[in-house]
Amino acid sequence: MSPRRPQGPSGDAPLLSAPELARFCEFLYDRTGMQFGESKRYYVDRRVGQRMALTGAGSFADYFNHLRLDPVEAERLINSFTVNETYFYREDHQLKSLSRDMLPDIVSRRGPGDKLRLWSIPCSTGEEPYSIAIWLLENWAMVDAYHVEIVGSDIDTHALEEARLGRYAAKSLARLPPDLRRDYFLESKGRGGVEHFQIIQDLRESVTFTNANLMDGDALAIHGKFDVIFCRNLLIYFDDRSRRQAVRNLHDRLVPGGYLCLGHSESLARLSDSFDVQRFADAVVYQRPRDPRPAKAGRDG
Repeated sequence: MSPRRPQGPSGDAPLLSAPELARFCEFLYDRTGMQFGESKRYYVDRRVGQRMALTGAGSFADYFNHLRLDPVEAERLINSFTVNETYFYREDHQLKSLSRDMLPDIVSRRGPGDKLRLWSIPCSTGEEPYSIAIWLLENWAMVDAYHVEIVGSDIDTHALEEARLGRYAAKSLARLPPDLRRDYFLESKGRGGVEHFQIIQDLRESVTFTNANLMDGDALAIHGKFDVIFCRNLLIYFDDRSRRQAVRNLHDRLVPGGYLCLGHSESLARLSDSFDVQRFADAVVYQRPRDPRPAKAGRDG
């Protein structure tokens, strides 16, 4: 008697067999660093099933062959697996440290008019890089003395389209004071009277959005170097091998003396010894040393 195929969450047979699930998860891991498996089978089955229906694939084998040969479908599939839950002024303690600690340290070695580059990756639908722009306009007196460039990057091309539009539901602005809503957003009502807020054009033009895969170090090089990088709540989706690779790539994108801000539940402990820990009053952040640090013998590369 052959073993019974495992059942899905609804009691039906799962869309992917165990070998198919393993092949698909390996495909996704190789391209994004995100780790999925049997424990997230329902999530995988649901999204793969949606893409199969939209492409008209009759079986997973047919869809997987199409997926490997069609970069556009691979992009759409990856878009469906990314998590884009965010809001304005999320973890604003880091924004306080940005204006009070990090930027004053950085500009102490710069001259008026010099460029400062800030990077939000992943930027999702744009709330974080726009929050940075608003925070600096409101809280950093030196903002007009320097050429501040803010870049938001994400692997999800659909999220980037939404970010460029800069149109948000009221819940995304829940943490913003009323005066900031008034000064930086245009209020409108759509179908059914649903309230939306759109970032004013001047602010939309102050942020550049680009497609980027944090696991692709060679492709990231075209983005240049940054003074501060916000990479929050992404490493939690990776295994240790992918985390180490991502951190190496982030280190390479920082100028010497630049800062890396992670999510509140993330840490570089056991992942890298290439950063100094800076414990400011409002946030713990990581700094790339200004001087090259000698490699340790036997270090895991």
